[in-house]
Amino acid sequence: MAQVTKGTMIGELLMIDENVAPILLEIGMHCLGCPSSQMETIEEAAMVHGIDPDALVGKINDFLASREQ
Repeated sequence: MAQVTKGTMIGELLMIDENVAPILLEIGMHCLGCPSSQMETIEEAAMVHGIDPDALVGKINDFLASREQ
């Protein structure tokens, strides 16, 4: 099962499953195509957007787990 951590880069996350993009857009991360966002960690992105990084990682991992069933 694919899982991510707070240290996973946004670019890597989108390569794992591009369908996670709506979760990121939901938190206000509308610059997914921006080269600098690709090199940002999930934790950094969450903090910039005022989101708890652990909650975001949990939400992403729940989504990834649901896609594998």
